[in-house]
Amino acid sequence: MTRHIRHAAVFCALLLAALLVNAARVQVVQSAALDDNPANRRQAIARYGVPRGDVVVGGSPVTGSTDTREQLRYERTYADGPLYAPVTGFSSQVYGTTFLEHTEDAVLSGTDPMLAPLPLWNDVTRGRSPAGKVVTTIDADAQRAAYTGLAGRRGAVAAIEPTTGRILALVSAPSYDPQRLSGTGQAVEGEWARLNADPEKPMLNRAIRQTYPPGSTFKVVTAAAALESGAVRNPDDPTVSPDPFRLPGTSTSLSNEVDGCEDAPLRYAFSWSCNTVFAKLGADVGLKAMVDTARRFGFNDPGLRIPFSVASSSFDQHMDQAQLALSSVGQYDTRATPLQMAMVASAVANGGTVKSPYLVARTTTPDGITLRSTSPKTLHQAMSARTASQLRDMMTDAVEEGTGANAAIPGATVGGKTGTAQHGIGNAGTPYAWFIAWARPDRATDPAVAVAVVVEDASAIRGEISGGGTAAPVAKAVMEAVLKRPENRDDRDDRSP
Repeated sequence: MTRHIRHAAVFCALLLAALLVNAARVQVVQSAALDDNPANRRQAIARYGVPRGDVVVGGSPVTGSTDTREQLRYERTYADGPLYAPVTGFSSQVYGTTFLEHTEDAVLSGTDPMLAPLPLWNDVTRGRSPAGKVVTTIDADAQRAAYTGLAGRRGAVAAIEPTTGRILALVSAPSYDPQRLSGTGQAVEGEWARLNADPEKPMLNRAIRQTYPPGSTFKVVTAAAALESGAVRNPDDPTVSPDPFRLPGTSTSLSNEVDGCEDAPLRYAFSWSCNTVFAKLGADVGLKAMVDTARRFGFNDPGLRIPFSVASSSFDQHMDQAQLALSSVGQYDTRATPLQMAMVASAVANGGTVKSPYLVARTTTPDGITLRSTSPKTLHQAMSARTASQLRDMMTDAVEEGTGANAAIPGATVGGKTGTAQHGIGNAGTPYAWFIAWARPDRATDPAVAVAVVVEDASAIRGEISGGGTAAPVAKAVMEAVLKRPENRDDRDDRSP
């Protein structure tokens, strides 16, 4: 009898050991696979079982959470959803996350280890900390000025603080309300289908994910290359630039829309946007120097993140002389995002230095204790301080005496460059209206803002579209909003003696 009991005990011990081994296999070896299994609802239930952290603009949250009392309990809400959609993106229980909702998801969902009271606490307890906050660099007034200025027309605005790289405005139009993608059910599925079928592409973030031919705004880069290479030594000296200019190796001639461009000095050509002068300069500077200069401004960089990815702006590295001439006036294959062109204006304003643009100032705990903060970083030195100074003078002339007059602001020095970029087969499409600019309060030493505006406006009459007439007023409104910030305003003249 004792022998049978002993055998039974050994057998039970083996069964227990097998059970423990299997439990360990399931809980340790297979835990990640089980967690990620689409059929496992625990992750989703836990994720939406607590309120999501907030994205903050100007000290106020622009996101929130509402309790639905359903299994996926908390749904995302958005204040001024269409206004901030290019910044926040969406957080959908069906379609996932985009933009800041995606890149900062660990903080916003409470899974970031920095939110835990002790190291590895969440790994051990498999719990979640109270969600943190994401404090953005966006200026609420500048954002609204950009959105209002576009007035629903297809286009985008990007504004940067030149000395730091802080993104002050990021607007894309037309936009959409990300709250309509929150929750579950047929309404959400219907909205998703509608947005994706809309030919206006409201979910496309045109400020960072759409590239356009930059047109004459690219002449800032060409002017920098000409001055840096020595092709132009004095902006006031005449250039050898015929009008019209025959593209090298072709029978095609390039002309201008203004008079006085034949052999015009760089300063005049810049203020009045002489295509012939800049096409000839680009060909004279040469492909290598033009490519190098464009790269230093940020072109051909596939790795730019703000923290979400930005589409690479491109300047072709393999062209003949005729193609190079066209590229040097922002046509042919040259493409740029509005953010990239804001970086170009920012480099001029900031003495030639391109700061890395960023959108998140810091992340915090629910109580406001900083977890991580972003410090300004230099991305490139686009040109020398001397060249930047010369370009600042030319951009100022373009506003004070040239095509950018609609961007002038009393009490501030404003420099700008207009652009009207052709597109479509045989340039049959409605041109894109561009304007890039920077502004500095008269009593300040540092620039306050650099901005780029592009307006597609396919419904407009072709002859009425111009960078100075269509895009410059939007840029002016954004710059004025930034200049009204207390640190940029000087009210001494308004005070009673």
